[in-house]
Amino acid sequence: MGAELVTAPRSTAPSGGEPALVLEGVSKRYGSTVAVESVDLTAAPGELVTLVGPSGCGKSTTLRLVAGLERPDEGVVRIAGEVVADARRFQEPEQRRVGLVFQDHALFPHLTVAQNVAFGLHRMPRTERQARVGEVLELVRLGHLAGRYPHELSGGEQQRVALARALAPRPAVVLMDEPFSSLDESLRAQVRADTVAVLRETGTTGMLVTHDQTEALSVGDRVIVMNRGNVEQADGPEHVFEHPASRFVASFMGDADFLPAHVHDALLTCEIGVVSTIPGWAHCDVDVDVVLRPHEVALTVDPASTAHVVAVEYHGAFVLHMVRLASGRTLRSWQPHAVRHPVGTAVAVTVVPGITPTLLVGDRAVTSPPCATDSGPTRVG
Repeated sequence: MGAELVTAPRSTAPSGGEPALVLEGVSKRYGSTVAVESVDLTAAPGELVTLVGPSGCGKSTTLRLVAGLERPDEGVVRIAGEVVADARRFQEPEQRRVGLVFQDHALFPHLTVAQNVAFGLHRMPRTERQARVGEVLELVRLGHLAGRYPHELSGGEQQRVALARALAPRPAVVLMDEPFSSLDESLRAQVRADTVAVLRETGTTGMLVTHDQTEALSVGDRVIVMNRGNVEQADGPEHVFEHPASRFVASFMGDADFLPAHVHDALLTCEIGVVSTIPGWAHCDVDVDVVLRPHEVALTVDPASTAHVVAVEYHGAFVLHMVRLASGRTLRSWQPHAVRHPVGTAVAVTVVPGITPTLLVGDRAVTSPPCATDSGPTRVG
């Protein structure tokens, strides 16, 4: 089942007007393997959308369907209001208003920087083409390198040339498939920030495919989490991380532990005690799982506790503690760098005040009580 992406952008991306990109019920199969299944997706003008998920989840295939590098088996693809693929029509990539940026940059080694950027502008008059090349090279701060060849550039500079080439024809959408993964970690963050700044400045709609959860959360106005060809959740980054729609999203988009819990008359309890109250669940008697992330778990030394620290990992600014509960289940807890409870320390485990944890019934998150409130308590589980 597809999921319509309707959450408002978090940033300055403009809203309203005709969508820059629409996918309606798009599916793609390779033999008996379903790569993408009934995906619905809408991107507003100027919006940055990130697709994230494990290998083989369908995110790159979705991008290739938009680009015209793959033909959908079902569904409709629209770019800037024009149908570019459906049951009767299929536009080739060069006929679509899309710019492409790949992991390997795909620059022509025998062409200069300026010639690479001009490659998709052959229909422009020469004077106009030269002006546009100069404009986009200045935009990515590479005007002084116009005469160099790709092998004379750093990896970050090559990536910026690839972005300039993608932007030169003024596309409706720029599609980026793992564009930063070939860069070393120290350079990746800067090039990523530069790329996002250019897209913001030009008001260009962008779709970024990444396997990096932090990258997806930091770049996207909206984050689309995919799994097995389906959209598991499509929402603002804060909502995806803090209110995951499923067990899969909770575990994939950050460290998460799951404890069996119970809600009775709006009180949520589990092995570590009372977790919180759940407004609106006043007449429920429900078994659930509670999702706890390491930054939500508090520890205090308590010799009488049956929970013990079993591992400690130093991460610089924070120290990760692994705690085994009496049941044998484990929880992770981030502590400030100055707090280090040695292995074997007995600790009381609680939830950081103010946290409203995600509750799961089965593998799906629930935000309203899955029980009848009018006819008395109902047990689910």
